[in-house]
Amino acid sequence: MLTPQANITVEPEFSLLWPPRVAMINARLMSDKPAMDARLIDYFANYGGALRQFANAPLKAAAAACTGASYLAGREREASLVEELQARHGFAFITAATAVVDALTVLKARRIGLVSPYPAGLNEASVAYWRSHGFDPVEIASVFNTESAFHPIYSLEGSAATKALRSLEGKSLDAIVMLGTGMPTLAPIAETIKWSGAPAMSCNLCLAWRVVEALDGNVPSAATLKPWLRGEGWVGRLKAQMQL
Repeated sequence: MLTPQANITVEPEFSLLWPPRVAMINARLMSDKPAMDARLIDYFANYGGALRQFANAPLKAAAAACTGASYLAGREREASLVEELQARHGFAFITAATAVVDALTVLKARRIGLVSPYPAGLNEASVAYWRSHGFDPVEIASVFNTESAFHPIYSLEGSAATKALRSLEGKSLDAIVMLGTGMPTLAPIAETIKWSGAPAMSCNLCLAWRVVEALDGNVPSAATLKPWLRGEGWVGRLKAQMQL
């Protein structure tokens, strides 16, 4: 797993999402740029270099837990890089953004709601990315944190994400996506699994599903995604952790 350098959400959330037979090793994407967009551009440019940190480890798949880099690179550049890395290494390489694309595609979702932790510029790039894949973001619930001295996304609390997610419950949507791999999403999704709104998913949840499909050699399908959306397996692990 390739994880942005200050992201404190990926490792704990994926430790709950993975089924027992899956193990993850992590590498940090690094950049010394002060601006978020500039760091994201660096991360995308260095996916290949970051994979070299694993040397000859017996990997079966690799993933990039960074959606913002995909928005700024755009659909075509992302697809080209994914193809290049897969050919070079001989295993699946999956970005968080393409995992969400696959999830929305198998659900036949077109009208989507977004729970967005992004500032305005990155939010615009995100909307353009989803539209380039044929989806129509018709509702956006913003949860951007302007007050954090640490990071506007990674410092978000689950309660804020839950409130934003619940604001979309009564909307006419095919699916809701909680954006960003750094925003805490598992507890908010767990609380809304049986609600009356559209199915809710996150970038991390979709990425875990898509990686497991790659490990199993499966073509992505709604039949394998829906148990993840229902919380099978991971909700029990989440509740057990919350009781510790």
